[in-house]
Amino acid sequence: STLLTINAGDYIFYTDWAWTSYTVFSISQTLMLIVGATYYLTFTGVPGTATYYALIMTVYTWIAKAAWFSLGYPYDFIVIPVWLPSAMLLDLVYWATKKNKHSLILFGGVLVGMSLPLFNMVNLITVADPLETAFKYPRPTLPPYMTPIEPQVGKFYNSPVALGAGAGAVLACTFAALGCKLNTWTY
Repeated sequence: STLLTINAGDYIFYTDWAWTSYTVFSISQTLMLIVGATYYLTFTGVPGTATYYALIMTVYTWIAKAAWFSLGYPYDFIVIPVWLPSAMLLDLVYWATKKNKHSLILFGGVLVGMSLPLFNMVNLITVADPLETAFKYPRPTLPPYMTPIEPQVGKFYNSPVALGAGAGAVLACTFAALGCKLNTWTY
């Protein structure tokens, strides 16, 4: 999961499609977190395992991105992973519902899917924002139909956070079910 999510968040390389990338990457991070976290959570049956899984993802990502930083990549490239708070919510659901797998899938999936894009945007605010840069300096070589449109403030349907959270909430339930199912294969 770390290998598949490690570049999700490096918006500086996607300035032309920054908001679109943000939504897609938020969903990809949500799905990779929820599958692994629910798998380990239901495998061990111990609330707290999802957070531990997210911590492992975080540390591995820091190691890899620190290596890139040492090679001269800018700080913007090292976007701090935001899996921990979402994983904590997953653990909380598992604990609060007395280890009910169906509640974990439904409530945990919705909470992780809706929270991760939000935490991801809060995370982006703390670094020099490549999204802002993308709209200040558009690439003139793009044809008009490919030029990114900056979302209007206050318009829900144009918000990448809302889009990522909505799609993530639906998809994360399905993938939480997959994470649980991985523990129940019979041969």
